[in-house]
Amino acid sequence: MAEAAVDSFGAGSDVNTARNPTEMAMAYLNDESDADIPNLNLGELDLTTDEFILDEVDIHIQANLEDDLMKEALKTGVDLRQYSKQVESELQRIEQASIKDYIKESQNIALLHNQITACDSILERMEGMLSGFQSDLSSISSEIQTLQQQSVSMNVRLKNRQAVRSHLSQLVDELVVPGAMISTILDTPVTEQDFLEQLHELNNKINFAKELSFRETLACSDIQDIVDRLKLKAVSKIREFILQKIYSFRKPMTNYQIPQNTLLKYRFFYQFLLANERTVAKEIRDEYVDTMSKIYYSYFKSYSGRLLKVQYEEVADKDDLMGVEDTAKKGFFSKPSLKSRNTIFTLGQRGAILSPAELEGPILVPHTAQRGDSRYPYERLFRSQHYALLDNGCREFLFLSDFFMVAGNSALDLFNSIMGKTLGMFLKSMSTYVSDCYDSIAVFLCIHIILRFRAITAKRNIPALNKYWEAVLELLWPRFEMILEMNIHSIRNTDPQKLGLLDTRPHYITRRYAEFSSAIVSINQTFPNERTNALLGQLQVEVENFVLKMAAEFPSRRDQLIFLINNYDMMLSVLMERAADDSKEVEGFQQLLLARTQEFIEEILSPPFGGMIAFVKEAEALMEKGQLDRLKNEEARITQLVRGFSGTWKQSVESMSQDVMRSFTNFKNGTSIIQGALTQLIQYYHGFHKVLNQPTFRSLAVRSELINLHHLMVEVKKHKPNF
Repeated sequence: MAEAAVDSFGAGSDVNTARNPTEMAMAYLNDESDADIPNLNLGELDLTTDEFILDEVDIHIQANLEDDLMKEALKTGVDLRQYSKQVESELQRIEQASIKDYIKESQNIALLHNQITACDSILERMEGMLSGFQSDLSSISSEIQTLQQQSVSMNVRLKNRQAVRSHLSQLVDELVVPGAMISTILDTPVTEQDFLEQLHELNNKINFAKELSFRETLACSDIQDIVDRLKLKAVSKIREFILQKIYSFRKPMTNYQIPQNTLLKYRFFYQFLLANERTVAKEIRDEYVDTMSKIYYSYFKSYSGRLLKVQYEEVADKDDLMGVEDTAKKGFFSKPSLKSRNTIFTLGQRGAILSPAELEGPILVPHTAQRGDSRYPYERLFRSQHYALLDNGCREFLFLSDFFMVAGNSALDLFNSIMGKTLGMFLKSMSTYVSDCYDSIAVFLCIHIILRFRAITAKRNIPALNKYWEAVLELLWPRFEMILEMNIHSIRNTDPQKLGLLDTRPHYITRRYAEFSSAIVSINQTFPNERTNALLGQLQVEVENFVLKMAAEFPSRRDQLIFLINNYDMMLSVLMERAADDSKEVEGFQQLLLARTQEFIEEILSPPFGGMIAFVKEAEALMEKGQLDRLKNEEARITQLVRGFSGTWKQSVESMSQDVMRSFTNFKNGTSIIQGALTQLIQYYHGFHKVLNQPTFRSLAVRSELINLHHLMVEVKKHKPNF
């Protein structure tokens, strides 16, 4: 519509094209017709007041001229009055059209109005309903909160009542003494399972009653009388039962371990007595201690006495020492009169007692051994006696700890009150035997039996016998050391001239030492003892000195060496049968034997081949100094040595071999010496060849008569003895 108005203004713009915009504006201002004045935006301009200022008018005019429509109208030269009329007529036309449209749509508008009114009514009703709902919800929420509070309160009361009910129920259950308990305690035998179960319940009620009495609970007095009477009845029946079992131990030939096992099944009986009637518990404990102490003492005293009846009748005495000559003992070291007679210095099969099978094997039955006329060395009896002690002691300690509920020092004190008398009897008997014992091997075996038994009890975690083991060892160790020192002194004080006819074969004293030393070393390897090793070292030194003193009695060095080698070889052979190859004794005699053997080889080679050996040694010494020419004039000597060796070496070797084999009792040792001698001979002859090959002797004609070294080795092998 504005565009149409602009176009209409444009059509009539030719009338006022000569007027500029300022003139047009002034014309409008001077025009008295309000209808022809366009709607200029003059603000609050008041031309009648004194405050009128032309500058402000210019500002307003300029502001209206900035309007886009005014710019367009002024630009095109439109007549504003005409344009204003056109706009007014257009507005009227539009207004009329709008009225017609409104009238045309009046029914729809009225209908819309009715609908809006109806909607307002509905919305008003819905608002009322929602307000009612909101009010109801507020009421319900408060009711829910009230119910929740009531529920929490009821839940707390319920829990409190349940807790009170639980305590009251437990209290009532603990206080009530059922009729079944009364009848069972009064009438049922103590061995029945029902009695044991009701006894547990009665013990709980007694403890509960004690606890309530401390709290001064009045209900406790209602049951105290009946509980006390039931307790007295139970104590009486239990006392009678346990004492009856203890008295059954005293019957002859009774295996007391069976009633002990029965008591262990009812160990709660003693626990009940200890908690409720300590006087009766002490009576039972004292009765058990007294009974078992007498039983063990009687059993072991009888058993030990019977064991001594099957001991070897012939035992060592103070004259049975290593350095005592055979003539001083009437047949003791001669052929034994009894086939199974114990030996003094030889271990033999006695060491088997330390094997696990024998150590923990069945104990000896004396009457069976007597019936079979069997005899045993002391260590067998000692092992049987102490294994019985170990077995019974361990069983008794475990029974005491379990049945009487003791531990630590209390258990040890109770054990000692039962076994103390028996152990004292053992120590007294041991002291008597040890004071008159000279069988060092028996004592040493007893020591190691105790060491192993101590390890067994430690493995079983039974400390009851520890003090006894220590006491026995304190008896045995000093005696063993004393006997060993007596043997050392006997060898040290031996006079070789009183030992009879001289013989190059192994001496019986060195054989005694070898057997004894191998026995002690083999036993001592399992539980090494430094004191024993030191005493054995002293004994070895004395034996070595004795052998040297005996060898000095022979007039010739050859016989001395034969005697030394035979004795060293014998001792070494016996030691190696039992002792370890790296033991001190074995290594010591190996070195001695090697040194004396080498010396003996030189000794037997000297008569037939001494000239050649001396020449070779002399020549080799001069060769080292570069003075071999000093032997240049020894042609006659060399010729004699070459021809002498070539002509007699076979006979000399044969004679030497036979002589060696006759001189040594050990054929293996003799063979070794012959091999060493032949090897040494070949080395000397090789050295002889080497000397004669020197420039000094190359011109000698006798060199052609030397025996080929390889041929000599082949021939020498033919003389090697085979054993």
